[in-house]
Amino acid sequence: MTDRPLAGKTAFVSGSGQNIGRAIAVHLASSGCNVVVNGSHNQEAADETAALVTAAGARALVTMGDVGSAASVAEMAKRALEEFGTIDILVNNAARRPHKPFLEMTDEDWHGVLNTALSGAFYTSRAFLPGMVDKGWGRIINFAGMKAIKGYFEGAPISAAKHGVWGLTKALSTEFASKGITANVISPGQIRAETETADDPARAARIPTGFMGQPDDIAAMVSFLAQPAARFVTGQMIAVNGGETT
Repeated sequence: MTDRPLAGKTAFVSGSGQNIGRAIAVHLASSGCNVVVNGSHNQEAADETAALVTAAGARALVTMGDVGSAASVAEMAKRALEEFGTIDILVNNAARRPHKPFLEMTDEDWHGVLNTALSGAFYTSRAFLPGMVDKGWGRIINFAGMKAIKGYFEGAPISAAKHGVWGLTKALSTEFASKGITANVISPGQIRAETETADDPARAARIPTGFMGQPDDIAAMVSFLAQPAARFVTGQMIAVNGGETT
């Protein structure tokens, strides 16, 4: 394995303006992968991520837009494909996490979460899978979460969307495995934001490792799943949470 195993590949990483998404973009770039950086509203943050990708020795393209909108994804995909030809690695990281009692949930609350996390994964997969099929190689990496899988208190749409993402991923892994394309889900644990300088002691105490994760911990798993060496890993949900749940 070379130190840049993704040289010549291109990734689309949704929600990559900060935290986990930014770490993923930089890790992939460090492996030689060009990155399409996506954000929904913070252009400055997306530009900062793109600069980090460039500094890591890869090409970057910023595409601002809402992945929960089919029209927006179509426009971003058009730009990405014009620039790079194909997207080899799709990372659906963007999400919304409103917390509200179920009986206070509005239609907007519900659809906002499902559009971003679930429909967004559908729209981007539909946009980029044809190129992966043509090349006989591709990686789709989606995101779930501990609370989303076991039940999210005052977060019903989050649980619903992430369960849906898990189902979508299993379907894609079955349908496209013979085409050289893998599809997996990462379920992050309690991750410290990049702006936080120390763990929350109460949260860290609940984790068997004794410490919270950081964005790089998730990005390292994404980087592995994206590599040719992970060709036999598909249809899996991989928990990266310090042993807090299995």
